[in-house]
Amino acid sequence: MEVVTRGERRRAWSVEQKRLIVAEAMQPGATPTEVARRWGIGTGLLYTWRRQFFAGELVDPPVTAPAFAQVSLAPPAEPEAAPPHPPTATVGTVPAVGQMEIVLPGGAVVRVGADVDGAALRRVLAALASP
Repeated sequence: MEVVTRGERRRAWSVEQKRLIVAEAMQPGATPTEVARRWGIGTGLLYTWRRQFFAGELVDPPVTAPAFAQVSLAPPAEPEAAPPHPPTATVGTVPAVGQMEIVLPGGAVVRVGADVDGAALRRVLAALASP
């Protein structure tokens, strides 16, 4: 007694393999049952492939020639003009530890203690704002 299980994954057969199996089944003296068993497929699948073969459906997919993708180059971007006046800084919240965080429009962050000299801070901010 032979036990047939379906624990394996389905195999993907190429068109060439299908034609080979169908041709083997059409040889004189060959039976579809023997050929199907030898290849590990069901007779129903072999008959489906035979029908496709005689209908002209077992053909290789058309081969398309490789092609290049179209590329277009944009002109180089113009550099951005400097703002006419220095950017103004926004002052963040003062944390409980006595520090200030100043976020400049360009994304730079300046953190200083609450006891910083105002004139020195103005010089630093002016230096960061100049190009």
